[in-house]
Amino acid sequence: MSLGSKIAEKRNKQRREIEVPEWGDDAPLSIHVSAITAGDIDKLQRKHKDFLNNMTIAGMVDLIIAKAEDADGQRLFTLEDKFTLMAEPVNLIAELAGKMFADVESIEEQEKN
Repeated sequence: MSLGSKIAEKRNKQRREIEVPEWGDDAPLSIHVSAITAGDIDKLQRKHKDFLNNMTIAGMVDLIIAKAEDADGQRLFTLEDKFTLMAEPVNLIAELAGKMFADVESIEEQEKN
């Protein structure tokens, strides 16, 4: 197994769970997310200029679509769900996107290290 494969395998094991009570029926919906990668940010910045410094709701929705998975690693949303997600309360979208970013340090924090 190559070093790159080992790194990818380790990253896939580090997924975490976010509960969204508003989207569950009898219990909160569990959304599983892996770490936000450089590739994820690159893709979002191509579509949403200056994404990290000026996060728009559309950018947050695109992040949720890209990163939200079920327990088996299957994506929960597709681009066809964007209209539905854009109709959700802004505080819910912002909170979920914020939780997805919880492990990401700001550029300023990274430069201090």
